[in-house]
Amino acid sequence: MTIKLIALPAFVLATCVVCSSPAKAFAAAPQDAGYHDHDHDWDQPPAEFRDVQRQGFHDGIEAARWDFDHHRRPDADDHDQFRHPHVDRAARDDYREGFRRGYEVAMHHMMDHDNH
Repeated sequence: MTIKLIALPAFVLATCVVCSSPAKAFAAAPQDAGYHDHDHDWDQPPAEFRDVQRQGFHDGIEAARWDFDHHRRPDADDHDQFRHPHVDRAARDDYREGFRRGYEVAMHHMMDHDNH
């Protein structure tokens, strides 16, 4: 019985401390704030892109971010996703077109942002 009387207040106290911590303020901050500070729409695929091109575009952006963060030579062709896309064979060219475009847009944006 004594353990129950101590455990409940300890749990309430721990919950209050965790919920009021300053870390909560950082939780709402975007993870990639450096990439989105002045042109928030740069990472949107062109409206005329079909679904598979949009998928490639987003994958290309992620590949560019990875290369940029790891200080790798910028080259869309160097990624497995580009060389061996996981889409139907008939859609591979569209996927690669979207991937390359997303990669180029992201690299241009990040390098331009890095120089400012």
